[in-house]
Amino acid sequence: MRVTAIKTFLCHAYRCNWVFVKVLTDEGLYGVGEATLEMRELTVAQAVQELERQLVGKDPRAIEAFWHQAYRDAYWRGGAVLMSALAGVEMALWDIKGKALGVPVYELLGGPVRQEVDCYANGWFAGAKTAEQFAAKARQAVEAGFRALKWDPFGSAYMNLSREEFARAIECVEAVADAVQGRADLLIEGHGRFNIPTAVRFGRALERLEPLWFEEPVPPDNWDALAEVKRRIRIPVAAGERMYSRWDYRSFLAKGCADFVQPDVSHAGGIMEMKKIAAMAECYYLPFCPHNPSGPVANAATLQLAACIPNFYLLETMASDVPYRTEICTEKVQFQNGKMAIPSSPGLGIDLCEEAIQAHPYQPRELRHYRGDLTEIRPPDAGPFWK
Repeated sequence: MRVTAIKTFLCHAYRCNWVFVKVLTDEGLYGVGEATLEMRELTVAQAVQELERQLVGKDPRAIEAFWHQAYRDAYWRGGAVLMSALAGVEMALWDIKGKALGVPVYELLGGPVRQEVDCYANGWFAGAKTAEQFAAKARQAVEAGFRALKWDPFGSAYMNLSREEFARAIECVEAVADAVQGRADLLIEGHGRFNIPTAVRFGRALERLEPLWFEEPVPPDNWDALAEVKRRIRIPVAAGERMYSRWDYRSFLAKGCADFVQPDVSHAGGIMEMKKIAAMAECYYLPFCPHNPSGPVANAATLQLAACIPNFYLLETMASDVPYRTEICTEKVQFQNGKMAIPSSPGLGIDLCEEAIQAHPYQPRELRHYRGDLTEIRPPDAGPFWK
């Protein structure tokens, strides 16, 4: 079996554009992957095509050999673009290998340690502006079955919080806590927005509300700063979505930067690189909670990892998505009682519907995190994408 071509597909998904990858072979077998790199989708799609030169004519089942050659020969190693492109292609190669052998990918990675995985909700707050609106949305999310809710209550603040901004953020967290009444854990998202004193001050204010974690309280460029915040507050810290390889994580883990690690399968080099990062985290007795707000193929790949990683703890799950998510692929997600079932179909267990994808072409999108309109994350007609 030999690779004949790599195709990419961009699909507008309101918040961003999904970047899908398809690797074709001379035996008619193909695999799919996802390389979604939010707000840089055109760049990563081109990077995927650059990898085609190295892969055409090669055996798609020799995944480690291709990965290491592609990483080595990039010369300018690491970074979001290269690692996202590698991730999308690598996922597709695992999909091919699983299909060729008639087994799910997790069977190729050591076999299952679980059949379902606990989930937390992101995006449940779509459209909320006031504390009361966040509370109402939180009640709906708990009624839908989620047992943990993540959100960013900080509006357009960056680096510092004024007295008024601080009060509004605390009011929002308190309102959600009152609404869920202990039925769901609270996960506070910082999106890397604060300096050290602001992060510490807010982290200490959160202590009485006992959140499960405070995520990315400071920007991701200085791990010593993150470790300092973690040292000075008494709630757990989560981070890692903006790191892209085991080499990034080596220093991150050694410095004791976080209590929960969060690499993204679409950004951190793919399935095997994620498994290696998880094994490194396991040596530090840290739970593995991948960043997973992207499209259906990334979700399928992350579910395969959830099946076979012992220290996998929580799966990030979008509470709703564009209504055509079920049209552009064959995804069949089963979510019940706060858990998502892990499929056992060969490969990643998902395929793309190319014609349906073409009906939703690329549209440029900008980052919302620091503009104050972050909660406009879903269109009005968004809905659940699971059974």
